[in-house]
Amino acid sequence: MVIAGAWSWRVLVIVGVIAVFVWMIIQLRIIVIPFMVALLVSALLVPFSSWLQRHRWPKWVAVVVSLVGFLVAVAGLFYLAVLQVIDGAPELRDRSIASYGQLRDFLLTSPLHLTEAQINGYVGDAVAALQQDSQPLLRGALSVGSTAGHIAAGLVLMLFATIFVLVGGSDIWRWVVGIFPRTSRRAIDGAGRAGWLTLTNFVKVQIFVAFVDAVGIGLGAFFLGLPLVVPIAIAVFLGSFVPVVGAVATGAIAVVIALVYNGWVVALLMLAVVILVQQIEGHLLQPFVMGSAVKVHPLAVVFAVAAGTLLAGIPGALFAVPVVAVLNVMITYVARGAWRETPRPTEGAVVAERGTADV
Repeated sequence: MVIAGAWSWRVLVIVGVIAVFVWMIIQLRIIVIPFMVALLVSALLVPFSSWLQRHRWPKWVAVVVSLVGFLVAVAGLFYLAVLQVIDGAPELRDRSIASYGQLRDFLLTSPLHLTEAQINGYVGDAVAALQQDSQPLLRGALSVGSTAGHIAAGLVLMLFATIFVLVGGSDIWRWVVGIFPRTSRRAIDGAGRAGWLTLTNFVKVQIFVAFVDAVGIGLGAFFLGLPLVVPIAIAVFLGSFVPVVGAVATGAIAVVIALVYNGWVVALLMLAVVILVQQIEGHLLQPFVMGSAVKVHPLAVVFAVAAGTLLAGIPGALFAVPVVAVLNVMITYVARGAWRETPRPTEGAVVAERGTADV
């Protein structure tokens, strides 16, 4: 009883501290989420900016080229997707109305003997259930940017944070390390560098995985004759940044469009393409490509995404896996005493360390 009581109050204190920390993050989400987005963007741009500087580009030119190139690429993707959707929206609306009418006529004349009132009731129940199930995701999205002002403020904060990380990220990190006691600075510094290497690898590999998902599902939609191929591929690319479920959720859009435009046979074929791409991701890309960069067990990925979605909606699902991966590497680095031998870990050392302690 004494041992159980001693462990109990310590566990309660730790859980309480974690709960207060999570509560503070949720309360400051308008600041925290743009900062975390800036870290992901910086993890992608810092290696490119450093490469330019190693090839004798002035630092400010390398930073401007990296940031402007990223903004142009993202704006181009969104512009292309919106342009395609605007052009195809009228036809999609007409096809949707026609498909709903055909389905209603089939149900009215089918052996089920459904009435108009029953069909309307079932449709209303389905819409209500969909709205209720999507509340956790929508809550996270709307709580961050419920107004145009919040969205604009978040974008400005993200851009400023990215610029400062690109310009003086090493100086900022040295200041953070200097806050801790002198005896622990070596471990904190090494753990932070190991976590940054992991985050950099995660972003690069996740972009590759998302590109493969987008190309696979996009080519399937193209060869099956679906409209809006480019918006479908862009949606899959963006959705794939949420591991495991992102590509399937956005691929469902392609299945619905196939059902509306081309009927249930093409929709089944499109569903087969989505499942095939997901299997390739799950059995080839995640274990061999992602596994070499971020050693996180698939079960941990699923629970991390679920917990992140429950706590913070879409932002929580997006940041869950990188947060778990970085914490895994940092805690392992400190716990195993690697900071005594490799105070400035390299990418090879971090990968080797992950290989001995998977989450």
